[in-house]
Amino acid sequence: MVGFNITVAGDSAINLEFGNVISEKTNGLIRAAAQTLEANPINGVIELVPTFCSLMVVYNPCVVGYDELTSQVRGKLRGLVATTGGIHRVVKIPVCYGGDFGPDLGDVAEHAGMRAEEVIAIHSGHDYLIDMLGFLPGFAYLGGLDERLHTPRLATPRTRIEPGAVGIGGAQTGIYPLASPGGWRIIGRTPVRPYDPDRESPILYAAGDYLRFVPITPQEFSLIETQVESGTYECEIIKGRAATPVQAGTAGERSEGCEASERNASERAAAPQVDAVPQANQKEEDEDALWV
Repeated sequence: MVGFNITVAGDSAINLEFGNVISEKTNGLIRAAAQTLEANPINGVIELVPTFCSLMVVYNPCVVGYDELTSQVRGKLRGLVATTGGIHRVVKIPVCYGGDFGPDLGDVAEHAGMRAEEVIAIHSGHDYLIDMLGFLPGFAYLGGLDERLHTPRLATPRTRIEPGAVGIGGAQTGIYPLASPGGWRIIGRTPVRPYDPDRESPILYAAGDYLRFVPITPQEFSLIETQVESGTYECEIIKGRAATPVQAGTAGERSEGCEASERNASERAAAPQVDAVPQANQKEEDEDALWV
């Protein structure tokens, strides 16, 4: 049986904690657990919320009690095997890099000691695993950013970042699905809408999927934007083996500190609104994955 700890998250949720290191193996265990509980539902469970290192199980305590819930969870997850490797969903996201679309591309290139074209090639050169969704509807926390592109966030966050902005913040990259304050370095923008409440499936992707950034020209951006507005554009979604090079570290592990921050991550993932700007005394390294 795969080992995990169960902790209480308020009066109507529990966390299944699979470790304290962000890695593809941990992510695979979380996805496998979610898939198992979705395929074999427990009466009274309302929602499953995957995060970096745990799975939050939200339940109705009037339907199922804590003891019964935890007993069923342990029984259903006995013999759990991580979902890793094999065939995945890969969502292709067109991105126009630089210029007005990516005002910080030059800063990222300077910090990395390379040309802007090299930054674009590296950034779009492989697929990114979606570890979890949170902060905003459709905001994907992506793993696998090449270490050469790790760039500190802005000293003073912007009060508004445009929807579709693609940025780099520390060791992470991602897309702002809605207009928002934020401190990530913006290197491009996509004309597609990761989140659209009027779509049948409001969010384009899910935790466990991969994103692939595809460079486009400003002309292509305008064309796709027009198609998006008219409802005629669909992102290409393929099924294949994601191209995700392992970063420096043991077995692809990217960062530590899940145990200290996982509960907050779960709350952000489930909360409809959160503060987008970090406090001045926030620890940069330990909380890098949680702020944008």
